[in-house]
Amino acid sequence: MTNMQQGWFADPTKAGQLRWWDGNIWTEHVSREGVTLIDPLAGDAPAIAKRVPVWAWIGIAVVTIVALFLFRPLLALVALVILVTAIVGLTRGTPTWLRLRTRNIAIGAIAASAAVLLVSAGVSAAVPGASDQGLVTEAVSGPESASPIASPTRSATPTPTQTPTPTPVVTTREEVVREAIPFERTNADDPNRPRGQNAVTTAGMDGERTLTYTVTLTDGVETGRAVASDVVSRPPTTEVTSVGVYDAPKPAEPAPAPPQSGGGCDSNYADGCVPIASDVDCAGGSGNGPAYFQGPARVVGSDVYDLDSDNDGIACE
Repeated sequence: MTNMQQGWFADPTKAGQLRWWDGNIWTEHVSREGVTLIDPLAGDAPAIAKRVPVWAWIGIAVVTIVALFLFRPLLALVALVILVTAIVGLTRGTPTWLRLRTRNIAIGAIAASAAVLLVSAGVSAAVPGASDQGLVTEAVSGPESASPIASPTRSATPTPTQTPTPTPVVTTREEVVREAIPFERTNADDPNRPRGQNAVTTAGMDGERTLTYTVTLTDGVETGRAVASDVVSRPPTTEVTSVGVYDAPKPAEPAPAPPQSGGGCDSNYADGCVPIASDVDCAGGSGNGPAYFQGPARVVGSDVYDLDSDNDGIACE
């Protein structure tokens, strides 16, 4: 039984009238040209044809797809033969061996075979390694003539086996490098140091810089290096040289020699007038006179005043 709803449907037992279906069975009520009559059933009337359920259509689609994958070359060949035969019958107006009696039927056969060929070509493109090989000949017979049709031949080219490229191993590590920072030199004036006397008063010392590198290794070989940090771990000490700028004052001019007493020059001395007195000292010395001599003078006799202290023959030099 079907699940058709109740209503008027074509009478399965008699043409030209409608019979009432109550949802389960055929009834005795019929309708002829709009007039309702009672017409008992002569026997069991066939049930209304059942509709094909959805799952049946799905099954048909699955079977068709599987057939395209498994029997694609054969289906493509059959479709090609039907396509060519239908075209010949359409152009010549003959039914050929397909018995295509009308133009519409021939056009439908052409469209169906062309669709099968397109679907087969799509499957060939979608399935890797799918190819048609060999030459298949099919005789297309008919009342007019027949000619063999050869399917295209594709030669399978072997795909060369490629050696897989090894994946490089990339690693990183840190490397610490310490570098010296050279010290600088400078001069500073020292007013307490005599001019011309210089001395290093602050010793110079190199500093130190710590560099941290990120090293990139590819298969154990260094391929890159980048500075991660740069820190001055010890600053350099500048060397200072003190330069003397002190100038000592000039000595005072000696006081003029007091006037010599005695009114003459002692003959024991030459090249200078050593006065004749009870005692003569060199001017500017530590002697207490009373007479003084502003030397020098050459001792030519006896050094009576002890003016040649170093006994070199020159007095008050």
